[in-house]
Amino acid sequence: MELEKSLVSGSMSLLVLKLLEDGDLYGYQMITELRQRSEDAFRLKAGTLYPLLHSLEEKGLVTAYERTAESGKARRYYHLTKQGQSALREKESAWNAYTRAVGRVLKGGASLAGA
Repeated sequence: MELEKSLVSGSMSLLVLKLLEDGDLYGYQMITELRQRSEDAFRLKAGTLYPLLHSLEEKGLVTAYERTAESGKARRYYHLTKQGQSALREKESAWNAYTRAVGRVLKGGASLAGA
């Protein structure tokens, strides 16, 4: 089942920050890891990821640096900053509140307002 694009785009910065919480990654690693962790639900494209990473970098939530891989190829790695860690906690909290509220609505049942 393919996810609605508006749901995905609204949560993508949260997901990228969460990936970086476990350690520094380069772009293709993020794309692969996100796909694996989501069991193929999230198929992020480089054209979506890199503008998002640049935006997170401009906000001070991530920093980037280059390192040469064993293959000899230079790769740009991204690192979660302390400010990024704080933003991640805030985004996780907001997401959890949102999903609880959606869950209550989807569950259905009688409303207290009608009582």
